[in-house]
Amino acid sequence: MHEHSAQTSGLIGRSPILQQVLRAAGLVASTDVTVLILGESGTGKELLAQYLHQHSPWSSGPFVAINCAAIPEHLLESELFGHQRGAFTGANHDYGGRIRAAAGGTLFLDEIGELSLPAQAKLLRFLESGEIHPVGAPRPIPVRTRLIAATHRDLPMLVAQQLFRADLYYRLQVVPLEMPALRERADDVLELFSHFARLAAARHGRELISLDRPALRQLQRYPWPGNVRELKNLAERLTILHGSDPMPLGLACLPAELRMSGGTPKSTGGPLVDTERQMLADALQQAQGNRSQAARLLGISRDTLVYRIRKYELA
Repeated sequence: MHEHSAQTSGLIGRSPILQQVLRAAGLVASTDVTVLILGESGTGKELLAQYLHQHSPWSSGPFVAINCAAIPEHLLESELFGHQRGAFTGANHDYGGRIRAAAGGTLFLDEIGELSLPAQAKLLRFLESGEIHPVGAPRPIPVRTRLIAATHRDLPMLVAQQLFRADLYYRLQVVPLEMPALRERADDVLELFSHFARLAAARHGRELISLDRPALRQLQRYPWPGNVRELKNLAERLTILHGSDPMPLGLACLPAELRMSGGTPKSTGGPLVDTERQMLADALQQAQGNRSQAARLLGISRDTLVYRIRKYELA
């Protein structure tokens, strides 16, 4: 379902764990419920948000993305909700704010775990009332938009530390979706690399690069701590440096950290697999077999837990 459109949106790969996420996204896209996208940095959370927008009733409207970690805290409230002229020093004109800019479309709040508590309170009020109150404005303004949030932070832990509002957390995670780490998608690595190499060749006017078999095997063996973003950067770097080389590139062309890595992709076994299998078994034992509770202990979605239980034949 939606495989072609998933590829055109940049969500490349046939691994079961990715396809499972896309199937769930396809089902929830047609609704207007709030979605919380979880996953490590670089896994493609914004691509999944764009995929949800493209397959939603809001697709003809704007897609407005905000990285909450990239805006200074003292400006964030004004940036989100807008302000009136004279509301504070430097407010020389009315500003509608990013939420109003997303009216009739989708508002994507990336790194929502970085929101300050006052901004969280105002966001919760918007979700509950459908109205925003710009800084300095005499009355609230109704805005209709679909909210998608994303984070790589452990929000339940932030809630426990009183750094994130529990009521907002529960309001956001109506439907949680988790983007898998690239090390869990070893079978997708080569297809992704080819895709990024083609994009890089077109962007920089270079010939399409290729890798020899040992180099390709190393790509699959490497654990990719920076996830898909790291792989994309590698394809671009190799294209710029070696785009005129007629021969397939070998191990010597790979960065030292990748060349020296002895990691093993999880689909083929090895120490990383043993560690994850043991973590799953421990969580299930601690939760007395309750899968939802075990998923919470591990900080993953229940669907991801069920996939990994089947993968490691733990049930």
